[in-house]
Amino acid sequence: MKVLIIGNGGREHALAWKISQSKKVDQIFMAKGNAGTNSFCKNINIEPTDIKSLVDFSKKEKIDLTIVGPEDPLCMGIVDEFEKNNLKIFGPNKECAKFEKSKKFTKNFLEKYKIPTAKYKSFENFDNAKNSLKEFSYPLVIKADGLCLGKGVIICEDEKKAIETLDDIFNKKIFGDEGKTVVIEEFLKGEEASLLCLVSNNKLFPLETCKDHKQIYDGNKGPNTGGVGTYSPSKFSQKTGENIEIILKQIEKGLDDSKLSYNGILFIGFMIDKDVPKILEFNVRFGDPETETLMPRLESDLVEIIEKTLDKSLKKEDIKWSDDYSLSLILVSDGYPLKYEKNKEISGLEDVKNSTIFHNGTKLENGKILTNGGRVLTINAKAKTLELARKIAYNDCEKIKYENKYYRKDIGLN
Repeated sequence: MKVLIIGNGGREHALAWKISQSKKVDQIFMAKGNAGTNSFCKNINIEPTDIKSLVDFSKKEKIDLTIVGPEDPLCMGIVDEFEKNNLKIFGPNKECAKFEKSKKFTKNFLEKYKIPTAKYKSFENFDNAKNSLKEFSYPLVIKADGLCLGKGVIICEDEKKAIETLDDIFNKKIFGDEGKTVVIEEFLKGEEASLLCLVSNNKLFPLETCKDHKQIYDGNKGPNTGGVGTYSPSKFSQKTGENIEIILKQIEKGLDDSKLSYNGILFIGFMIDKDVPKILEFNVRFGDPETETLMPRLESDLVEIIEKTLDKSLKKEDIKWSDDYSLSLILVSDGYPLKYEKNKEISGLEDVKNSTIFHNGTKLENGKILTNGGRVLTINAKAKTLELARKIAYNDCEKIKYENKYYRKDIGLN
């Protein structure tokens, strides 16, 4: 069969890497892919958001299955368009993609179905939002409603920072129309954990647990990023696991009662404090960099799992995992997530022997691999212990060279 994967990053590289191991798959196309996928897939020059061209390509090439990586095409309704053209595609439809497109939509859903989350209020203008700050204690969290490239969540330590943030979003419009609505919510303390679930006709099938490090500096300091390191499994206590099971059932009931038809992936971000999990956010696609960490542990055929998800025949026992630990270290461009430079030549990739490399932001130009994003490469190591996986990944990352390389030194230690 022919598979099309939409996206350019490490998540899509990891999905393609896993799918290439399926005996069912003859050819993988990437739109647009990167320098890493170029070595074993056919990269095609179509933007992930160019839905019409992707539909036309899929019809012409007789693509058997399309998998959507990033959130933008999902929120634009790519699944609805593919299905109108009788093309098989994996991902939620436009209605369900609102869980990522709008933080207000998600918070309203969680509140309506009494699903544990932070207390919040939403606002459409600066004055009302500013006047509400006295109702919250610090730190607090301010979220621009839209996608904002994953950068629309700001933790404010005091009133001065909160007012500056509201001014940036409402008056300076740093997120454009995606900041027309703002959610202010209480700051949750505890340990953050990520859980990806396959969703088949509103029924949730959790994948393995994963711990994501979002802040750019060691010790979880500095601004939030799209993720700079992950490891799996992230161990829960028995009580936490039981409480998460209850939440998953609440989500299923909420989807049914809302008359939604959810198929694809639901990414749930939790904050866990004393065995009590609360939901931080929903995403409607495979997590990045969680996917780069989970795919090496997945022992089942990913294509078979996706097909069973779509035809509503998936069972819990279809999803099998390695007992090994998996740790991913993200190499970034210095300055990320703010200003950083691109087009730096990368060397030493061929010297990495014990880890798997997934390309996040790279391109091939005149036979050279160059940096092409804030997050550049994922170095993934799998081992019997977390300590050994960590040692392998950090040893291998030293072999890779490019100007302005930066990475956290404490992934897997907390």
